Amino acid sequence: MKTNSFLTTSTLLIASLLGAASCQNQLVGPGQPVGQVRVSAPFASQTTDFAFDFAKQVSQREGIAKNTFVSPLSLHMALGMILNGANSQTAEEIQKTLKLDAQTLADANATYQNLMTNLPAVDPKVTLALANSVWYRNTFQVATSFQDLLRESFKAEISAQNFDDPATVGNINGWASQKTNGKIPKVIDQISSDNVMFLMNALYFKGDWKTQFKPDETTDTPFTLASGATVNARMMRLNTKLRRAFKANYTAFELPYGSDKFAMTVLLPTPTTTADALIQSLSGNDWTQLQKDMAEGTIDIGLPKFTLNYEIKLNDALKAMGMPTAFTDRADFTKINPNGRLFLSFVKQNTFVAVDEKGTEAAAVTTGGISVTSMPASYICDRPFAFIIHEKTSGTVLFVGKIADPTQTAP
Repeated sequence: MKTNSFLTTSTLLIASLLGAASCQNQLVGPGQPVGQVRVSAPFASQTTDFAFDFAKQVSQREGIAKNTFVSPLSLHMALGMILNGANSQTAEEIQKTLKLDAQTLADANATYQNLMTNLPAVDPKVTLALANSVWYRNTFQVATSFQDLLRESFKAEISAQNFDDPATVGNINGWASQKTNGKIPKVIDQISSDNVMFLMNALYFKGDWKTQFKPDETTDTPFTLASGATVNARMMRLNTKLRRAFKANYTAFELPYGSDKFAMTVLLPTPTTTADALIQSLSGNDWTQLQKDMAEGTIDIGLPKFTLNYEIKLNDALKAMGMPTAFTDRADFTKINPNGRLFLSFVKQNTFVAVDEKGTEAAAVTTGGISVTSMPASYICDRPFAFIIHEKTSGTVLFVGKIADPTQTAP
């Protein structure tokens, strides 16, 4: 079977985390209610569309032979912070890319705030941590209103740093490592002279399966690659009651974590298709319908153990998804600094995932770099210059001159 079920598994895991935002009141412990995770139906639907659009772009760009693992939720939050610094066409494109164009920015910020506060407490048996931070060059002025909004809506830590000090790279990487339980120890290698700000989201997830695999049933099993070649994988086995659905081109089964508030949904393509083709065919509506079609029943499954560290630069993917202006010198980030001249130099994501008999540990850090555009090249005739007067249709040169001293009126 020419497929990469890992790709589908990892994509749907993160889609499930994003979709989990629609959960309602839960309990942290006996008699301890947590705040309600309030996500409007349009927000949930549109951000699920964003998740699959994102997954399609990554799958298409990375090719059929490469594992991928991305976090739509982490990217959405990082871009949400960036959106709040944007104006005019730049803001419109980012908002549309995030599928938030049907609601106000204030409504979106209220949802982000609620997710930051309440999503980590949805299931006391699952660890989920969200964190945001902003790091800016200490010689660069950041609008107070922008800082206040990110602190309030995104609970962002904001820090002015000496970007010329090599220790700052260590500070930023240290934050990423701390917020991901050491799973993502490095997100940047250096700070260039035009970098003035980094906006970062970190997401950490750790959950044990509700029904765990038995280690003594894990065996070496041939795994067929997209090329048709085979490798031996450590295949975990489970024969139990799970929510599952059987479609024309794939089988879906759901592996719940903890108290069944989070889950990994695996989509295994039929032998006549591939994981890449399956991902390209999925939409938010398909995902919604699948949730309705899943029914509990006994199923015998095999899932390989795997561990992956992954990194991807997302500039081209985000341009294709609808926000090209942010990456150009036409970008408008005047809500960050009213003087302008800022653009989004890069967006990248670092992720980690490990799946074994006990459960899943996953982490993501999304980093957006804001840079200063170079000043437009100036061509001031402040030194001797030549000039030509000519007729354009015939190419006839009428005059050729040189000005060595513009204050002279005679030779």
